[in-house]
Amino acid sequence: MAGAKNSALKLMAATVLAPGRHTLRNVPRIADVTLMAELLDRMGATVSRRSDDPDVLTIDVPDLMDPEAPYDLVEKMRASIVVLGPLLARFGEARVSVPGGDDFGNRPIDMHLRGLEDLGATFTTSHGVIEGRAERLLGARVLLEYPSVGATENLLLAAVTAKGTTVIDNAAREPEIADLAAFLTTMGAEVSGGGGSTITVEGVERLHPGEHTVVPDRIEAATYLAAVGMAGGSIAVEGARVDHMEMLLDRLSAMGLRVDDGGDRLWATAPGPTERLVSVDVSTLPYPGVATDYKPLLVALLSVADGVGILTENVFAGRFRYIPELVRMGADIRVEGHHAVVRGVEALSGAPVRAPDIRAGAALVVAGLAAEGETVVADAHHVARGYQDLVGNLARLGADVALGSAVGET
Repeated sequence: MAGAKNSALKLMAATVLAPGRHTLRNVPRIADVTLMAELLDRMGATVSRRSDDPDVLTIDVPDLMDPEAPYDLVEKMRASIVVLGPLLARFGEARVSVPGGDDFGNRPIDMHLRGLEDLGATFTTSHGVIEGRAERLLGARVLLEYPSVGATENLLLAAVTAKGTTVIDNAAREPEIADLAAFLTTMGAEVSGGGGSTITVEGVERLHPGEHTVVPDRIEAATYLAAVGMAGGSIAVEGARVDHMEMLLDRLSAMGLRVDDGGDRLWATAPGPTERLVSVDVSTLPYPGVATDYKPLLVALLSVADGVGILTENVFAGRFRYIPELVRMGADIRVEGHHAVVRGVEALSGAPVRAPDIRAGAALVVAGLAAEGETVVADAHHVARGYQDLVGNLARLGADVALGSAVGET
């Protein structure tokens, strides 16, 4: 398993907090990591992969940096907003363009800014640029109105060198938050409760460079589980963490996918060739609930399951924009508000479709594995943003899949 995209990007941003050479292992070779490396390079750091081990990233952070994240990079990747906290903490100022990335509908960053204001920062926004200042951040209790992952990360990164104690209540509990807290600890931060609903940070005067291994990517693991559910057969996913995917595995098991914990790997077996998956109802929720990133994969699975399943999206209102593409492949799906009603069909049919974002693109590729005929997935560059060699891995599992110059084909 490659390292988690949603962790690696934040760990890279965390290196801004301390000058010197940082080492990150198990960093996925994906487009979003390249974008974050370009952003850090633009600010003055030097990012490189080790020639003898390309999964190891070294980041040399200088004493002086340009505390600005420019629009041409930020608009391509929403995760870049997480440089706001460390820039304020280390330099007392930050200029960050309003972020872009995948289009899931409205995803305001108000909670990021309000939380940082609680620590003493001030902000102005004009011409699409957020400018923040803070002579010295001060520890405070911050109560998040929603367990936002990005807001929790920005606050954690800002608080580690703030004067005094910071308590983040209703913090996001995702495994990637715990991973970030662990890395900050190797840098000399004093963090307790990372991965829990209350995180306590005792501010320190300064941090030093750190070394860390990125946690495995649970969304990538789920993609391969969905692939075997769609195409049949068995799979062993090396390095997948069962304890990071418990609610998802519960839903997949209820659908008829047999999943076993092999310790350092996860085994999954689809129903027999004459059997179908069984429809279930699923709701997305903050961790430890079913992640919204899993949902396009679950919609694909339910599209060929026996019965009717209702999927409820409780995180991002606009995350049904891939459904018309599945309908083009013969899926029977009706959207009602934030619910998708999926009536399973016996088989999908190959068709030209378009990937609107990373996870939806992966779901369309997975759907193509079970479709009759050829499926051509356009805008496959979205998939490359979040997956390290998805096409090659599926091909090694026996899938008839190839990547064109601009189009992924299954």
